[in-house]
Amino acid sequence: MKRRQFLTLAALSGVTVACGADSRPDAVRPAGKPAFRNALLVPPLLKPKVGKDGVRRFDLAMQRGRTAILPGAPAETWGFNGSYLGPTLRASRGDKIQVAITNRLEETSTVHWHGMRLPAKMDGGPHQPIEPGTTWTPHWALDQPATTSWYHPHPHGTTAMHTYRGLAGMFIIDDDATTGLPATYGVDDIPLILQDKKFAPDGSQAGDPLKGTFGILGDHMLVNGTYDPYLNVTTERVRFRLLNGSNARMYHLSFSDRRTFHVVGNDQGLLAAPVPVDQISLTPGERMEAVVAFAAGEQVVLRTLSGPDDIDEGDFDLLKIVAAPRLPTSRPLPARLADITPITVPRGAKVRQFRLNGHDAINGKEMDLSRIDEVVPAGATEIWEIENTVYAHNFHIHEVAFQVLDVDGNKPPAYAQGRKDTVYVPPKSTVRLAVQFGRFTDPATPYMYHCHILRHEDSGMMGQFVIVKPGTENQVPRTIAAHHTM
Repeated sequence: MKRRQFLTLAALSGVTVACGADSRPDAVRPAGKPAFRNALLVPPLLKPKVGKDGVRRFDLAMQRGRTAILPGAPAETWGFNGSYLGPTLRASRGDKIQVAITNRLEETSTVHWHGMRLPAKMDGGPHQPIEPGTTWTPHWALDQPATTSWYHPHPHGTTAMHTYRGLAGMFIIDDDATTGLPATYGVDDIPLILQDKKFAPDGSQAGDPLKGTFGILGDHMLVNGTYDPYLNVTTERVRFRLLNGSNARMYHLSFSDRRTFHVVGNDQGLLAAPVPVDQISLTPGERMEAVVAFAAGEQVVLRTLSGPDDIDEGDFDLLKIVAAPRLPTSRPLPARLADITPITVPRGAKVRQFRLNGHDAINGKEMDLSRIDEVVPAGATEIWEIENTVYAHNFHIHEVAFQVLDVDGNKPPAYAQGRKDTVYVPPKSTVRLAVQFGRFTDPATPYMYHCHILRHEDSGMMGQFVIVKPGTENQVPRTIAAHHTM
C-alpha cells in the first residue's frame, strides 16, 4: 500500500484554514510520501474554575463546526469547545472534579471517562444520556495513580459515528510519581491522538462506521487532528502520550531510523521502570506513554507499519519530528518510575469466561441495556478469560485495572506488562487477565465491557456488570430499566 500525501486539518480552533499554495483537494493529488508541511496542533489545556470548596470545575460543550480537512474544502465536523476534538483536561490525584457537559448537538450522546476509576453513575456510558440542549454534570474525586486517560461518546449504537466525527479528548492525571519525567505540557510532554480517516472529494469525512467487518479503516492519517504534520522539539527528551483514537485501526509504531525509545506507562499508569523498545503496538482505546531522546538538528519520522491482522494493513508516515539546532540537556530518565504492586490473584479466585462471537455478541448474546450479565463483589480480584474465535478484536473493561497474564499461554511483551484497561485479542486466541475491581457499589447502575473496535461495540459486542457489596451478589436483580440512546 502506498503512502498518501497528506494535507491539513484546522481542528481545535473552529476556524477553517487551508495551508499551502496548492489548494487542490487531496483526492486529486498524486500519491506519494507526505510533505509534512503543517505544524502539529496541540490540544489546549482547559483551565478549571476552582471554588472555595476546592472543587475543580471544567466546562465542555459538544458542538458542530466546520473544519478545512482538505484545503479549500471546509466540511462539517464535531468537537468539544471547538470544531474538532476537544481540549485536554489535567488534574492531580486527590483533586475533586466536576465537569459540566452541554449537548449542543441535535442528537442524544454521552461522554465516557475512559480509564477513570469512578462511580458507575458518573461513568458516562449509555445509561447516562445527555439529551440535546441539556447539561450533565458528573463529579468525582480522583483517586488513582498518574495516567493518561481520555473522554469520548458512548451512546449505544452511535458511538462509532459520534467519535469518528471528532468527539474525543485527553484527561491527564498527575501524582508525585511523575517527578523526574518530562512534564511541561506542549513542550516536552505532548499528546499524540492517532486517527485514520476516509474522505469524499468535497472534503467531508466519508465511510459508514457500521458497514463491513470492521467499519472504517481509513487511508489518511491525523495526529491531534492535524494532517501531514511536523513537530519542532526544543528539548533533548520528550514524553509522548499516545492514544489510539481510531474506530478500528491498529498501529505498529516505530521511528524511521528504528531508534530505541522507552515506554514509561500503560493505560492505567506508569511502569515500575522504563522499558527500551524500537516498536510498540496500540489498538483502539489503548494509551501508552513513551520518552524519546533527540539530537540537536536531527529529523526523524514516526510511522506505523503494516501487520497481518486486517485492522493494521498499510504503512503510513504519521509525524515528522524536527529537533532544534541547540537542545538543552534534559535530566536523565529515572531508573525507577513508580512503586507498582503486581495484581495478585488469590487462590480460588473466580474465573469468568467470555467468548467473542463474530462482530456482534459475547457468549452468544448481543448487548441488551436492560440485562445485567455479571455481578462482581467490590474490591474483588478475578481472572477473566477472553476467547476470540474469529478475526481481530480487543477488549475494554470500564472502571477496572488489569494486568495481562498471558496471550495463548505466552507472556505479553515487557512494555505491555503494566496496568491496563484495554487489550488486543488476536484472531483465534485466548487472553487471560488479572482484573482488579474498585469499591464503588451500585446494584442498579452498570459498567460496560466490550470490544473497542467501535463497529463491533455498536453492533452488540458488549456486556454489563455491576459492583455490589460482598455477600449480596445473589440478591441483585439481573434486569434494570434501560436508557435508549440510539
